Amino acid sequence: MTHQLSHANHAFADYYPLEREGLAVCSRRNMLKASMAGVAGLSLPSLLETRAAAARQGKPISKKSVILLWMTGGPSHLDTWDPKPDRPFNNRGPFETISTAVPGIHVCEHLPKQAAMMDKFTIIRSVDPKHSSHQPNQVIQTGNREAAPRVNPNGPMYPAIGSVVSKHHGANDPGMPPYVVFMKHPTHVAWGGWLGKRYDPMVGNKATVLPEYDLLGKPLNRKTGANLFKLPSGLDMDRLASRRELIKNLDQIKYGLDQSGSVEALGVYQQQAFEMVLGQRAQEAFDISREPQTYRDRYGDHLWCQQTLLARRLVESGVAFVTLDLSYHTASGTWDNHGIPGGVYGGISKGLQPLLPLFDHLLTTLVGDLDERGMLDDVLVIAMGEFGRTPNMGTQGSTDGRNHWPVVMSMSLAGGGFRHGQVIGASERDGGHIKERPVTPGDLAATIYYHMGVSLNTMYIDSRGRPRAVVLEGGKPLREIV
Repeated sequence: MTHQLSHANHAFADYYPLEREGLAVCSRRNMLKASMAGVAGLSLPSLLETRAAAARQGKPISKKSVILLWMTGGPSHLDTWDPKPDRPFNNRGPFETISTAVPGIHVCEHLPKQAAMMDKFTIIRSVDPKHSSHQPNQVIQTGNREAAPRVNPNGPMYPAIGSVVSKHHGANDPGMPPYVVFMKHPTHVAWGGWLGKRYDPMVGNKATVLPEYDLLGKPLNRKTGANLFKLPSGLDMDRLASRRELIKNLDQIKYGLDQSGSVEALGVYQQQAFEMVLGQRAQEAFDISREPQTYRDRYGDHLWCQQTLLARRLVESGVAFVTLDLSYHTASGTWDNHGIPGGVYGGISKGLQPLLPLFDHLLTTLVGDLDERGMLDDVLVIAMGEFGRTPNMGTQGSTDGRNHWPVVMSMSLAGGGFRHGQVIGASERDGGHIKERPVTPGDLAATIYYHMGVSLNTMYIDSRGRPRAVVLEGGKPLREIV
């Protein structure tokens, strides 16, 4: 956890341009900070050169991307995508089941919009989340069961799938960061780890104006300030461009001074850092006010809906991987429906039920919008959390709460040019264990890498110089959809 928090607190993390201890572009030293701030994670110059060469030769440039809707806390599979209507109440839960547009597939009654569009979705009911926990939430987001900081000291060092994509695919546009997260807390997302800080995600919260909510989801009737792209008084774009030339002149000495890797990282992405500050593409993509009012109304003014609209804007502008932390709470997450009396998380009826119509709306609005824009084949939309919930309700003294259940979970996929309108795998009659077709974190990682054109044989080097694979457990792309 210490490692994760350090990503949020180091001097270059959130690109505070008006605060001296964040990013204050008012000296040579701070100019270095400017080029290393939250854009850490931008792709290698060689990758850019390769893409530029491909463009000159008339070869198509990849537009593939991923939007991960991270249901922080671990949503109940039994009360969403894997209902058990014939089971006793204590097992099946309080919700009814509805049919979908695909005969034979049924989901929770509070997901009617997804049910109507089920031909565009794949539901996986046999995901094996063994060893997955939260705070930090890394096993599923890295595709690696060893990425469990609570039990493994090296857990925080396994790179996020988004970070691997950042390194080996890069952004789809050089003026955009490759990997962006909107997060409620650093422990809710995975980071660059052994790949290095340059492959950490850019934290998008500081780049746009969003509504604020308290830890329980109550609107505070105010909005965050967006100062990521604002320059301090006295510094204009011409002066910033001049300082760009200054940075070039420091190239010969910076590597000799580097001890931590941060200065070395400067050489990797300084070009793109300046591109983001001097250019307009990133600023416009993060500026939700530029979106036509009809689409802003279509998504809605809730925080999660606004972030979903931003995710669409970002992938449309060239970001390759966007993670949305769907949580109000900074602790384990809003989907952690224990229902403990007096606790902050309600059970299934009071905790989960209010989330589902909101989630149903943002998920289907996103998929429908991407489809209408002709982007759905390029954008893989993933909705999932850390693990499932216990088969029986009433854990921890609650009436209808469910505890963590890292034995089986469900998830949903759309887009990516894959075959949909199906269910993969199944759980046992009570939803307590996998019955058939186990899907591992390695399989999920392999499917994402396949979509993004990242070799499944990709390796990286850990701090001891040992090679490590990005796809483990013999993971393979899901044969049912590819």
